[in-house]
Amino acid sequence: MIKPTAIVGQIILYGAFAAFIGYFATSPTYHQIPDDAALIKLSINHLGDRECRKRTPEELEKLPRNMRAPMECPRERSDITLHVDIDGQPVLRTVMHPTGIAKDGISTVYKRFEVKAGEHQLSVKMNDNVAKPGFKFVKEEKVTLAPAQVLVIDFNPDKGGLFFQ
Repeated sequence: MIKPTAIVGQIILYGAFAAFIGYFATSPTYHQIPDDAALIKLSINHLGDRECRKRTPEELEKLPRNMRAPMECPRERSDITLHVDIDGQPVLRTVMHPTGIAKDGISTVYKRFEVKAGEHQLSVKMNDNVAKPGFKFVKEEKVTLAPAQVLVIDFNPDKGGLFFQ
């Protein structure tokens, strides 16, 4: 038979444990970023370009009939050059390398930048073929960020390249 003092003791201990868990579930409050800051997240996944060349008629003649594709494209993808500036200051200069054993996979980058809330000039430049100089994709825009706002910089070739959302 269970003694009444044991039951009261269990109630007190379980109550103290529940109060302990309840307090630390809500306090102290946690903030990912300061109250006067905003967040810029850069998340890009992209296949680099390939250096294709047109085969000459002589080369095509030497190939079997079923392999006479007019263009020759290697499997390997190009590195991707990426530059990000915030308010005229460079915050990221990187070269993304293709993944995979044959270097034919996707190139990926993810970075986050904590900035003060307010107006900022963003400039993102990307080149997916390092054999061609310059930047193929450029997005420059003045944005106004509210406190605790998150702005995502992404890339989608179907939407015209780089975009902010």
